[in-house]
Amino acid sequence: MCNLYTERLGPAEIAAHFGVENPMASNVGGEVYPGTQGLVVREAEGRRVIEAMTWGFPLKTMAPTAKPKPVNNIRELSKPMWKGIAAKPQWRCLIPLTGFAEAEGPKGAKTRTWFHVKDQPIFAWAGLWRFDTQYEWGAVYSGVMTDCNDAIRPVHDRMPVLLHPEEYDAWLNGSFDDVLAFQNRCFPDALIEMVRTDEYWDKRKGRVSAPTLV
Repeated sequence: MCNLYTERLGPAEIAAHFGVENPMASNVGGEVYPGTQGLVVREAEGRRVIEAMTWGFPLKTMAPTAKPKPVNNIRELSKPMWKGIAAKPQWRCLIPLTGFAEAEGPKGAKTRTWFHVKDQPIFAWAGLWRFDTQYEWGAVYSGVMTDCNDAIRPVHDRMPVLLHPEEYDAWLNGSFDDVLAFQNRCFPDALIEMVRTDEYWDKRKGRVSAPTLV
């Protein structure tokens, strides 16, 4: 599942790509992790806007004192938990990203393998968003997942639902059957670029942790 992606372009560049008229000023960007802030494109009153939101819908655990866990990936839109949201266009969004990563390698020494879309310095992940009132997280979002294509299969069996620019409007404004079709289709293998690195998976904000020896 996707637990790390990047937004390495500024709000103005993101706004130009997604047709947003008035980009917001934001210091959100770089590497985005579950429970942190990322930029999201949604529609309001027939116009696209960019907002900073928390990545992950809060899911309460069984422990009475535990903090909610951010649910950052959506496996099946047809499940009751998601269907009521996905069926309403006002709760759909586009997640701008410049790449996403999966962990690869032995336990304790996993490294980051990055995926990009060829010839697209920025692209979109299909998402849903809502206001969280119970836990006071504010606006939250989560990305929709699907079965991987052959380009990603060597690393993981799932991948984000990636959208072509000409599909943005269909995701934001189409019927529930339209959005289900996106989750059931296979993104072209030829458009995926894979870059294996020696960066440890748990690297955060420029700090690299040595692998744990087991």
